[in-house]
Amino acid sequence: MAPGAVRLFLPEFKMGRDKNRLKRIREGMLITKSELARKAGVSPLTIDRIEKGYTCRVDTKRKIIQALGFKLSDKDMIFGKAH
Repeated sequence: MAPGAVRLFLPEFKMGRDKNRLKRIREGMLITKSELARKAGVSPLTIDRIEKGYTCRVDTKRKIIQALGFKLSDKDMIFGKAH
């Protein structure tokens, strides 16, 4: 790492991979990360991070749920239970 560079490490923002089902659901619907990102109005990087287990804002979850065609009440099925 370059001198003066800041390394960002936020493990508290990562949730267990087994609690996040977004990737499985997206792939089951035959939707690419880019396509879901476009439909939800977020970046493909955001989708990638969420699928890797990182948390996101409630508003981002809402956009993704609606882009997938689910009801907002299905959030726990997609993102897992909040602690």
